[in-house]
Amino acid sequence: MRPTEEDGAQPAYSHLVEALAAHAEEHDETGDLPAKGIRAVHDAGLLTWTVGARYGGPGGGLAGTVRLLAALGQGDPSVALISAMTLFAHAAQARTGAWPAGVYASVLAESAERPTLINALRVEPELGTPARGGLPATVARRAGDGWELTGHKIFSTGAPALRWMQVWARTDETPVRTGAFLVRGDAPGIAIDRTWNHLGLRASRSDDVTFAGTPAVAALDLAEPGPPGGDPGGLRSWNALGIGAIYLGVARAARDWLVRYLHERVPANLGAPLATLPRFQAEVGEIEAQLLTAGTLLDTLAARADAGEDVPAGLAKTVATRAAIDAVQRAVALIGNAALTRNNPLQRHLRDVLCGRIHTPQDDAVLGAAGRSALEGPR
Repeated sequence: MRPTEEDGAQPAYSHLVEALAAHAEEHDETGDLPAKGIRAVHDAGLLTWTVGARYGGPGGGLAGTVRLLAALGQGDPSVALISAMTLFAHAAQARTGAWPAGVYASVLAESAERPTLINALRVEPELGTPARGGLPATVARRAGDGWELTGHKIFSTGAPALRWMQVWARTDETPVRTGAFLVRGDAPGIAIDRTWNHLGLRASRSDDVTFAGTPAVAALDLAEPGPPGGDPGGLRSWNALGIGAIYLGVARAARDWLVRYLHERVPANLGAPLATLPRFQAEVGEIEAQLLTAGTLLDTLAARADAGEDVPAGLAKTVATRAAIDAVQRAVALIGNAALTRNNPLQRHLRDVLCGRIHTPQDDAVLGAAGRSALEGPR
């Protein structure tokens, strides 16, 4: 399955969605890495969808990636989030060429044979998300011609399966510089602590990773620290719209379950499916309106971003995740007590979709920036 920008519509992924959904409950229960799902995405040729054309890849753009991530989120959002990090890394390389040529060539060669996962490790226990400013506590020190890392990262999605880590660190120089240091997942001095025990996306294995004199293969974009809100690789829109799409996919899965349930549930005192009642029809209509609006917003802005426009991606992520959360909550309220039973997929979708609030950019930062911009504009 190698979609083009033209034919990457949602129906093209229906079999993949079903394959991921078949194991999503199992992964949620165990919290283990969803290896089967990651392998399915790889086997479909989609983990390298964003590899640049100059490297012989499909050169997938943001619009196609948004559609893909919405589909993966509909099947298993933990698989979607892990896959998104790799897709974003390839997209950044296509635009910046920051990785050393030989290193990236080896990544592509390995990717042709097996899932080769990449993620940027940035969040730390003391600092939190770097999007709000501050310097990392992780330190890179000179070791001959290279660098060695010492530090602690948290919320490292896909940690036990990462082949490559882009570790945000500060140098021990004066003046200090910061940048991303490329580390192989099998390098010495790496310890992965299984700390991820979350309400939602339980199989994303966003564990703690510590580095103790770990050698880095290369340093990318070393520079003196600047103000927060930078956009390495020009991928701020990719992150915001792509993350929003994952949670829109979760809401679509909840909507699909709800529709099936309303057709199958025939109360004895009614003698007809719940789907025939106007109240249920109107509430499903509200859900449809929310999902249509959010999906159209993400698709439209992604296409505009591909065309080179500067788009309000953070606001779109806020709108989309709020719509997704409200849609699932409406489904839960409509069904009542049965919706929160542990063997009901709806409670899993609710737990998963709530995670949409915590991803950068977060709502308060997005809305504050949008408000300031509007208030400082023409009056």
